[in-house]
Amino acid sequence: MRIRRENHPGPLVLHAEGPPEPPPLRMEMADGRRMLLRQGDRPVLLARVDEDRSGVRVHRLEGYRSPLPPIRADKARRGPEWRYRYARWLEEAVEGPLHAGRWVIGTREVFPPYVWDSDFLSAWPGGLLDWNDGWNGVVPLRRLSAPDAPRVKAYRKQAGDGSLPPVLLWWVTAFDGWLLLDGHDRAVAALAEGLTPRTVVLHRAEDAERTAELIAAMTADHEALTARGFPGPDPERQYEAVARGFAWAVADTPYGEARTRAWPIPGGTAEWDAWMLEFRHEHDRT
Repeated sequence: MRIRRENHPGPLVLHAEGPPEPPPLRMEMADGRRMLLRQGDRPVLLARVDEDRSGVRVHRLEGYRSPLPPIRADKARRGPEWRYRYARWLEEAVEGPLHAGRWVIGTREVFPPYVWDSDFLSAWPGGLLDWNDGWNGVVPLRRLSAPDAPRVKAYRKQAGDGSLPPVLLWWVTAFDGWLLLDGHDRAVAALAEGLTPRTVVLHRAEDAERTAELIAAMTADHEALTARGFPGPDPERQYEAVARGFAWAVADTPYGEARTRAWPIPGGTAEWDAWMLEFRHEHDRT
């Protein structure tokens, strides 16, 4: 697979070119609302949407490996442009999520408070993403360390002086939230210091053909709205407000969050059920 960076002044976009093959880290699905996150030949997360569509029950397995290399403290203190550093590492990763298509890599430091609080799935190994409560948070992919663990204590010092590297989140539409791909100890350290973790976010973007379709639909709606006119007391001001909103929507469309792609579970429901049975046996013994 060949990966190139789109050359424009907007967000950092990676364009992966190649056959539509599943990447090493990928979402898979089967009948009965079953989902699986696989890395290599083994699942690292099993999930199933409740029958009433009120949420998702997730079960994580040991063995997940970050697609990014360890970050040395001296490199962290130099303060690189993390989007580009993480992009290069993802391009080179042998166990990462990139597949053919367009990918947006951005930074984010402001979240609604619940994302890293009540919607941060810190319990291990199971948990419920409760859509009835509007879940929109973060799912770690390995067991979290204690806030006083040696590595976390070292990261807490970096969080205090502002040199702690960001964590890496991957937006997964099936969860309506993020998977924590890298930086589990860094996330714990930042939260222990009362800080929101600095974050690099990764999501799939629409291809050029789908983007053109979305913009054409928005254009038609905009033209129909403006053709009707604005009956309020200040129609020119209303028109300008609508025009600005339309312009912002069109400009953002090529970089918006597209649906996360999933592949069929090779063994279908039988394979998912077998992994789930193994998971339950393992945790019945502990």
